[in-house]
Formats: sequence, C-alpha cells, structure tokens
Amino acid sequence: MSQSKSLRIRILLSFLAGVIAAVGVAALGSVGSSAAGRYEDLSLFTNVLTLVRRNYVEPIDEGQLVRGAVRGMLAELDPHSSFMDAEAYTEMQVDTKGEFHGLGIEISKTRDGYIEVVSPIEGTPAYRAGIKSRDQIVAICPTEPPEDWTEDCAPTKSMTLFEAVNLMRGRKGTQITIDIMRDGFDEPRPFMVTRDVVKVESVTGRMLEPGYAYVRLRAFQERTSRDLEEVLEKLHAENLKPFDGMVLDLRDNPGGLLNQAVQVSDAWLSEGLVVYTKGRVDGQRQEFRAAAAGTEPGYPITVIVNGGSASASEIVAGALQDQHRALVVGKKSFGKGSVQTVYPLEGGNGLRLTTALYYTPGGRSIQEVGIVPDIVVESSEFEQAAREGDSRRRLREADLEGHFTHEEAEPTKPGGSRTADGPGASDQDSDPQLGRALEVLKSWTYFERLRKEDAPATIHARSEQEEPAAATQ
Repeated sequence: MSQSKSLRIRILLSFLAGVIAAVGVAALGSVGSSAAGRYEDLSLFTNVLTLVRRNYVEPIDEGQLVRGAVRGMLAELDPHSSFMDAEAYTEMQVDTKGEFHGLGIEISKTRDGYIEVVSPIEGTPAYRAGIKSRDQIVAICPTEPPEDWTEDCAPTKSMTLFEAVNLMRGRKGTQITIDIMRDGFDEPRPFMVTRDVVKVESVTGRMLEPGYAYVRLRAFQERTSRDLEEVLEKLHAENLKPFDGMVLDLRDNPGGLLNQAVQVSDAWLSEGLVVYTKGRVDGQRQEFRAAAAGTEPGYPITVIVNGGSASASEIVAGALQDQHRALVVGKKSFGKGSVQTVYPLEGGNGLRLTTALYYTPGGRSIQEVGIVPDIVVESSEFEQAAREGDSRRRLREADLEGHFTHEEAEPTKPGGSRTADGPGASDQDSDPQLGRALEVLKSWTYFERLRKEDAPATIHARSEQEEPAAATQ
C-alpha cells in the first residue's frame, strides 16, 4: 500500500472516530440507551481496526479489511443479502442482460458441497466439449490461475456458486480445464473448454403436437417479456388456430428481475393482483396488477416447477395458480419469498439487500415452503437421486443458513392501503412431468367440450337413435 493511501485511510479513521464521538454524545443526550449502544458498537469497530493496523504481524490492506467487515456484517442477515465488489457487481449486471463470455452451463450446489451441472446450454462451448447434465465439477483449473493460488487446480467442494462462476467465465478464446466426475467414471476426468460468447435464450418454445404449445423460461432477464411475446407470436402463426392448451416450463429457473415476472404473468392474466410486496419502509409496500391489454386467449395452461424453480419463477407460478388460470404440475419449488434491492456503492461496488417479502394474489407467502403443485409428479432425475441417497438432493431455501422462516414471513392479505430449448414431444416418455402436464391439458379440453355440449341430454338423445341400428346387426 502506498504511503499516501495509508495516510488517507488513517485520516479517514481519525475523522470517523471524531464523528462517531460527536454523534454519540449528541445522541446520548436525546434518545438515551439505544444511541449509546450504537455508539459503543461503532467505537468497537474503529478500535479493532486501529489495533489490527498497528499491531498485526504482517502489513495489511486496510481497504480489504473494511470490505471483509462489511461482508461479515451482511453475513449476519439472510443468505440473499451480500456485498458485491466491483467484479461481482459487474457480473450481476451481465447476468441480467443474458450475454457473457464463458462456458455455457447452468450449475447448482449439491448437499455434499460439490458443483453440479444442471444442464449445458445447447450450442455453447460446454455442450460442444461433451459436458452433460448431472456431471459433478470436482475441480477447476484455469489456464491463468489467480496469483494467490498455490496449485493449478482448486477443488469445488468449499467453493460458492459465485466463486465457481467467476473462475469459469473469461475472455473469448481463452481455455479452461474442469475435472468432471460422472456416473460410470472410475475417477474424475479433465475436460478442456475454450470460452466463447454465450447468449442465454431466456425463452424458447415449440409445438408439442397440433394444438398444444410448449414454452420454456430459463431466467427472468431484461428482455424476457419481449422474448416471450415473440415466441408466442411465432407459435400462434405455426399452429394456425387457437391453442388447445400450453405447457409453461419453469423448471430450474432461478428467477431474476421482479418486473419481468410481473410482465410475464400479465401475458395470461387480464386483471387482478399478480404479486404484492411488503417491507419495513413504505417504499417497499407495492401491489402489481395485471392489465387487459395484450392478454393471451383463455386456453388451458399447465405450469411445471421443481426444486430449482425459485423467486421470480415462483411469482409467476403462484400468480397463475391463485388466479385459477393454470394448474401447477411437478415438485415443490425452491421457496424463496423475498425481494432483493441492489444499491450501487462507491468504487463500482454494490450491495444486494433483502428489502421486502412478496405474497401471491391469495395472500400466501411461499418463503421456505415453496409453491406446492396441484398435481405432484416425480421426475426421473429426482427418482435417481432418491436411489443414490439424500446427499445429492438439490438445496432449497429451507436448507440455507440464516433464511427467513415461513412463520417470520407471516402471510397478510392485501387491501385498503397499498401493502405492499426444452424437451419436445419425443422426450415425453423420458420426462414424466412433461408427459403428465400434456395429459392434463388434453383431459381439461375434453371435459370442457363435454360441458359446452350439455352432455347428459345429448348423450341420451343419441342412444335412443342408435339403439335400433344396433339391434338389427
């Protein structure tokens, strides 16, 4: 650290201590013991920082110490509040745009600590290199390891998801080796991947069969609602008549932007609440409502969710379920019922802070408990994991240390003042959740036709006319 920087930090600390003392004295005279406690806490922080700076056995980066203290402070909150240094803050902004330089894989953290591949994105470097769903990444070996590394590779067992993503992303054309353990491998095998530009399609769609559409949402990014409009327009043109039904696949969708979740839900809702939020400050008490403009026709919808469906995905599933616009099929979702606000900080840093809890139109909080499907269907992946033991079960909100409990997010009814490429038809045999979702749609449309035809009278009349013909044969 330069002498001028060290001097600036010492001056800042001295000034901070003076301000704390002045504010503390004034506060003591006005509000008493609570202010005294705040003064003592701030005084404790400056005293410890001063002692470390003066007496630690080796020279220290005081800026790094302060950032570490901020991280520690936020670690005392819930698992979704965090300090982001400039690199992490930039990374977060890149994620919402849906384009980055990297490998092109969706990853998750398993209960045994390793990084697991949810799926490689088709056409990306990871897909071309042969990375497969459910591969375990046991070590990451970048071509240019960070300066503080003592080995060429780092095991992923103690890594956070952000650390793993940060290591695997990099400039187009650079290479990285990841060690993969896969069913059938006796030991991990190295896979070398050349990074490239990865464009994540947040929305894809196809016709499963005539009359039945399939739409998959991978994430809620800046363009998701516009991409959804384009995909639906294309499918309507391909089908040439109104849909008989649609499957909306939200599996393994980790969420994203709240406003996009609202706009996506609004595509199938013509009125009423989509979601409402409730925080400690008035600015976080908001209601988000659907508008009639741009609403899709009233065809039946089944929504598929699983343990990887979180946050914005759960907002959409909960809105369509509570408004009786869709039936939810699959497994219970992740259970993240909180809203984070991102604040820019000095030096390009950022703060992600949980500022509100959200509630479905029916006043439900899904915090910790998730969206419970109307029709529970196990997936082949889930059944395999169950056979292998619980260690590979996907983490949910309830597993995260320091999460809000469902009781803490006590549901409240809104009112008065403002309160607040996927699988195709050929995959249905190997995808029981998709197969069941389509089966439900077909049953739905069948019974709807019977209802419209005034079934009892019609069937009785037909039976009387057809009996003589049957008797002559």
